Amino acid sequence: MVNRQNFAVIKELKRQKNLAAGLVSDRFPSVSDIVISMTYLQKSERPVLMVRTVNIVPDSYALFNMDCMIKGCDGGGFDLNSVLADMVKTHKKVKKGAITCHGNIDKQASEHASIEYEAVIHYK
Repeated sequence: MVNRQNFAVIKELKRQKNLAAGLVSDRFPSVSDIVISMTYLQKSERPVLMVRTVNIVPDSYALFNMDCMIKGCDGGGFDLNSVLADMVKTHKKVKKGAITCHGNIDKQASEHASIEYEAVIHYK
C-alpha cells in the first residue's frame, strides 16, 4: 500500500529522473515532434490490453519509458529511449517494432506483456 510519504518519495524520484533527462528541445534540437502509437498486448484470451498514442513536443522531458499496464508488474515497462535516440541519430522518420516487458509478477520473471509500436519523428 502506498502511503503519503511513499508517494512523495516516488514523485520526487520521478521529478529527478525527468530533470536529469532534460528536454527534447535540448537533447534533440532538430526534432519538432514525436508521435508514438502503441498497442499493449498481454498473454490472455483477450490479448489487446490497450491502444495508446503519446505525443511528444519539444517542451516534453526526453525520457521515453512507458509503464507496463499489467497490475502487479514490478520493475517492468518499455524503454524506447535507445529506439528514439537511434532514429534521431540516423535521421529516420518512421520505425516499427515490438518490445517485451521484463518485469516480475509475484516475484517471478515472465513475458506477461509486450507492446507493438510505431514511432514517427518530424524534423524541423
